[in-house]
Amino acid sequence: MYVEIKEIFGGIKFEKKLGVDDVKKLIYLHGAICEALRLFPPIPFETKQAIKGDILPSGHVVNPNTTILFSLYSMGRVEETWGKDCLEFKPERWISERGGIVHEPSYKFISFNAGPRTCLGKDLSFIQIKMVAVVILCNYRILLEENHVPSLSHSIVLFMKNGLKVRIEKR
Repeated sequence: MYVEIKEIFGGIKFEKKLGVDDVKKLIYLHGAICEALRLFPPIPFETKQAIKGDILPSGHVVNPNTTILFSLYSMGRVEETWGKDCLEFKPERWISERGGIVHEPSYKFISFNAGPRTCLGKDLSFIQIKMVAVVILCNYRILLEENHVPSLSHSIVLFMKNGLKVRIEKR
């Protein structure tokens, strides 16, 4: 990510104000964010309520007003959807052969919900996280602390058990 930022903005220090057009150029960073959200969605479970009865592809009958719980965490790891490398962190899966961003259907990449319930702040969220990442990565190296094995604590909100131990070095 730092290499892409350095190539696009030149130099090591980023001293001007970032704009929306600036962060739109960060294709690899966009892929890394999408990949992190695919594998580690902040909200790992979601519910929906059936307005009318339906039958799922599995053959299960869903009655009207039934609440359905589904796992975004699991959906991001389905081999039939994401391929044999579904458990690998690969930002490249979000980059097209022409070097642009791959836009997956909202029902496949559901971190921001889908359909008419898609988060209105999705685009703003991407802009903000990219701006923060650029400023941090231009000024600091972030290294995983030796012998620290990150592990997740599964709950209503996905977070790191015992935190994420890193070493921060000024560039």
